[in-house]
Formats: sequence, C-alpha cells, structure tokens
Amino acid sequence: MVDIQTISIAIASASIVVAIVYYILQLQHQRKMRETEVETRQAQLFMQLYGHYYERDTLKAECEVAELWKWKDFEDFWNKYGLYTNLEDFTKFDSWATYIKGIGVLVKRRLIDPDLVSDLMGTSIIHLWERYCSVIKEIRNRIYPHAYEGVEELYNEMKKREQPK
Repeated sequence: MVDIQTISIAIASASIVVAIVYYILQLQHQRKMRETEVETRQAQLFMQLYGHYYERDTLKAECEVAELWKWKDFEDFWNKYGLYTNLEDFTKFDSWATYIKGIGVLVKRRLIDPDLVSDLMGTSIIHLWERYCSVIKEIRNRIYPHAYEGVEELYNEMKKREQPK
C-alpha cells in the first residue's frame, strides 16, 4: 500500500516538475517578446532614417549627385565638384555618401536589418557605389585611406540581396 509519505513525495516532485516547465515556458515567452521589441526598435530607427533620406532637400541633392553630374575621370570630377574647388557641390556628395555610410555602420553592427535596407534603399545604394566607386577609391589613394568604407561594405551587403534580373 501507498502511504501518506510516498504520496506527499510524489506530489512535491510533480509540483517541482510543473514549476520548472512553467519557468522554462516563461523564459521562452520573454525571449520572444524581447526579440519582437528589438525588431520593432530596429524598424522604428530605420524608418526615421528613411524618412530623412526622402526629405525634399535630401532627395534633390541625391538626384543631382546621382544623375546630373558628369565627369570624365577623377581629375575632372575633383576640378568640378571637389572640396577645394566647389565646396557646395562637394558637400552634397559628401553628405549623401556619409549618410549611406552611416546606414552601413548600423547594418554592420546589426542594429538594422540588412533586408529592410535592401528592400527600401538597395537600388540607390548600389547605384551610388557603382557610379562613384572609382572616385571614392581615388579619394582613398590621394586624400583619406578610409574614405566611405561603410558605403562599400553596405554596397557588398546589398549586392548579396539584389534580386536576379
């Protein structure tokens, strides 16, 4: 026969098992909630950055730099749009490239989902790098060895995610 002591031990053991299972389920739930919170914060941060990116003045400067400027080689670019000859235009270029570089740093540090960046800005980032890579590399060679590294890194990330044509 089962005595009261055995029943008490069985009930106590079952209670401990139930408590452990409940605790594990709570930990999993909290982890999922934290992941969701992190994803939400990432999306909010990116949308703030994205909103700034498409403000009228920023978009106007991007269109000018991305499409309207013409040059033959680095010397021609630097004479027309360089820091010492045309501060206003160089500021447009530098502002745009530095903005993209900042997003690249956030992606690199996993503060923003690269797929989100790719979906909303990937084409612009790829276009920027492909249009200006020779200029940027020459700026690195002649002026500042680490110029716009984040742009190149982000370009590489976006190329990985680029949809096949």
